[in-house]
Amino acid sequence: MTFSIVAYDPNEASWGVGVASKFLAAGAMVNWAEAGAGAVATQSFCKVGFGHDGLAMMASGKSAQETLDTLLASDPGAAGRQVGVVDKEGRTAAYTGSGCFDWAGHRPLEGFSCQGNILAGAEVVEAMVSAFETAHGELADRLVAALAAGDAAGGDRRGRQAAAVLVVKAQGGYGGDNDRYIDLRVDDDALPIPRLQKLVEAHHLFFGKPKPEDQIPITNELAREIQSWLSAQGYWKQEITGIWDDNSKQAFWALVGNENVEERWNLDGNTNVIDQVALKYLRERFES
Repeated sequence: MTFSIVAYDPNEASWGVGVASKFLAAGAMVNWAEAGAGAVATQSFCKVGFGHDGLAMMASGKSAQETLDTLLASDPGAAGRQVGVVDKEGRTAAYTGSGCFDWAGHRPLEGFSCQGNILAGAEVVEAMVSAFETAHGELADRLVAALAAGDAAGGDRRGRQAAAVLVVKAQGGYGGDNDRYIDLRVDDDALPIPRLQKLVEAHHLFFGKPKPEDQIPITNELAREIQSWLSAQGYWKQEITGIWDDNSKQAFWALVGNENVEERWNLDGNTNVIDQVALKYLRERFES
């Protein structure tokens, strides 16, 4: 009752899963990934244990195909399952049981696999494949692009309800002590994929790392602009001078923290420049 994609990006050293379905909170059951192991999408009379067990097998060195074969061999309900797997080296394997409802099928390719059941037709999976291969951006962007293309081609023929994307990479999570780089879900929405796309964009804003080419100097003119925001929001009690001094920086740091963009500007780095992505967001927030 779902269409999904599992993928590996060797440039990012990341693994991910994207899913959409007319099924409440599909991402909580379908999406499984672990850095250095791989990713699993388990669906159609979903056997959730395939996620945990499959990742453990791949972490121990089994290939995607060996893992899938082992999972199915011990499952009496295998005829009703659908699974997509990508291992730590980007090898893929997929399975669609004879008991899956039409249209059901899969396309495992190098580095990624698309699969789905109860779909409008084979064109859904083909659209996903094409979109993933031609999309730009991070792995998460390309996974969601594949979901959007599958949805535009007819998607789940019963309708829409949930969508989710999970991307893992070593030390990629918040704080750097976990691998959960992106884990976003829309559990119950009439248009879940567009909503998921917005969440991915927000993740890039709040958790993305600033690029050197996006850093611009805080000039007197820009300092005056920032001080005007600080004054209007109650962070700045002094005259607006355009002088970017320590008091300005401390006040701005308080605002940055409250707006959750501390990944893009903080007192540990070069405090005389600002990331253009953060600047754009703050202007939209505070300028009328």
